[in-house]
Amino acid sequence: MKKVLISLFAVCFILISAPVFADDINLAKTSTIESIVKSGQLRVGFESGYLPFEMTNTKGKYIGFDIDMGKALAKAMGVKWVPVNTAWDGIIPALVTDKFDVLISGMTVTQERNLAINFSAPYIVIGQAILLNKKHAGKVLSYKDLNDPKFIITSKLGTTGEQAVKRMIPKATYKSFEVETEAVMEVIQGNADATVYDLPLIEIMQNAHGKGKTVALTEPFTFEPLAMAIRKGDPDFLNYLNNFLRQYKNDGRYERAYAKWIQSDKWQADLKK
Repeated sequence: MKKVLISLFAVCFILISAPVFADDINLAKTSTIESIVKSGQLRVGFESGYLPFEMTNTKGKYIGFDIDMGKALAKAMGVKWVPVNTAWDGIIPALVTDKFDVLISGMTVTQERNLAINFSAPYIVIGQAILLNKKHAGKVLSYKDLNDPKFIITSKLGTTGEQAVKRMIPKATYKSFEVETEAVMEVIQGNADATVYDLPLIEIMQNAHGKGKTVALTEPFTFEPLAMAIRKGDPDFLNYLNNFLRQYKNDGRYERAYAKWIQSDKWQADLKK
């Protein structure tokens, strides 16, 4: 009797499981991984200009923290790294419409963005910081002190810096810019009181252009994990990316990249003509 029950159970299991297994196989066949391997190339989307994550040097080559990671990802997959420099305001639609395979561009994970795309595990956590014109030294001590219409605050259009200003400093007078360095220069030149942007860039811009002209408030006032992004409905690719990040973070490569791009400023010489 036991043998009969076991046999019946096995038959039922096969009948029920077969469609599920078939669905899994079909899903795997449609993964972006398959097209990457077949084409022999990994198309990586980003917007050059976000220091120190993705930049263009004087020789026209892309460099930066994210660039190194994208190249390492391509190498791990055994394919060619293909850069796809894309304007930020259209970068998510470009990903969704298959202009590239993966987005590695210092993008902060937000619930709004997550409705349209999927994110890998974070590869770094940053936050918004403030660069003040020096006339406010000792007077403005946090973002809360800027919540007044008399203060002009800048940031880059469509970024979490802009979102932070509108959400957390709503009474201030806000000006957006297409390029983050332009937003910073407004403060350095005295045309704005402060700029709000990701911590690494605030420190970099102050060291490069704002010494003696600005004050940096480097305690982040937001929590912002940066992650890779892919199109929705691709669990196989997401699994691959997360496993890659786990390996990348623990075999010394991440540590070397962090020291090179985040902790050092030697790379800045490669951007000057």
